[in-house]
Amino acid sequence: MSRKTKFFPIIAISLVVLAILIFFVSKKYWNYAFAANVELNAEKDFLYIPSASNYEDVIEILSKSKYLLNIESFKFIAEYKKYNDKILPGKYELKNKMSNNDLVNLLRSGKQTPVQLSFISVRNLNILAGKVSKFIEADSLELVNMFFSKEICSKYGFNEQTFISIFIPNTYQFYWNTSAEDFIKRMSEEYKSFWNSNRKELAQNAGLSQSQVSTLASIIEEETQKNDEKSRMAGVYMNRLKRNMLLQADPTVKYALGDFQLKRILNKHLTVNSLYNTYLYPGLPPGPICVPSIASIDAVLNYENHKFLYFCAKDDFSGYHVFAENLNQHNLNAKKYHNALRYLQWQDSAVRKMDK
Repeated sequence: MSRKTKFFPIIAISLVVLAILIFFVSKKYWNYAFAANVELNAEKDFLYIPSASNYEDVIEILSKSKYLLNIESFKFIAEYKKYNDKILPGKYELKNKMSNNDLVNLLRSGKQTPVQLSFISVRNLNILAGKVSKFIEADSLELVNMFFSKEICSKYGFNEQTFISIFIPNTYQFYWNTSAEDFIKRMSEEYKSFWNSNRKELAQNAGLSQSQVSTLASIIEEETQKNDEKSRMAGVYMNRLKRNMLLQADPTVKYALGDFQLKRILNKHLTVNSLYNTYLYPGLPPGPICVPSIASIDAVLNYENHKFLYFCAKDDFSGYHVFAENLNQHNLNAKKYHNALRYLQWQDSAVRKMDK
């Protein structure tokens, strides 16, 4: 037997063993890359990577989240694909049964899932900050500090009283890792877009600045929830402004007192010394008393031309108002409402006594 023939079985066996080893090693790393490694309790969930995070931060987030069946296999693929060299913050949509390869590709791409941020009418900037912070990375304190910064207000053409006008209620799409400064910048862009040439012309025709329109709209917003009577109500206040009458708007007194739970404005409330008290100070308040809806802003811009100077709640408690041209008619309307209110209270009292 030749030497070649003698060593052939050994070579063959070695090759078979090597092939088997290659197969198992290849299978192991194929599983690392392509086998399902994301296990969720639902079909999808979201991974949040804060700004300024590094690779170790991401690993810690994933470890605590318990989204991954095998964190080591993820690390192997992430480092192999050099994900550790560049971390992109944001909100990422994870899908159940994702592989490490798919997850790393997603995180490397920076392809975030946008958030839908909506607000309609908001009482004040502190409440707005709280609402916004639930959708973007900036926390409420960061937002509040920006909202009340003289420098920021001035930068965007407002003062501390009128800055609230910059926020136009709507639904907006943001990326989660939006900073407080970027949020305000976006709101400024939306404000400029909202105040198109048509709205600017209507404001000019009314003799109001854009901030004054928002201020009057904020009063309308607090006075009624009925969009179909807002332009008529705006006409009442415009008539009062033109005649240099006090606006005598109850919502401004609530704002001046800082008590928005007041059901009725009494004489003792009317003496609060504040520029927002329109029972004491003529003209519009220094700025909006809330973030008014688009419906209220457009109601002011398209206010009804009429002769009404007064309004009060209707005696059917429908939420609508009845309008009057003179004080005598207004007093009659107010008397009807108060009589209806007293009768309703009497009915409630009688029912409670019967229940006892």
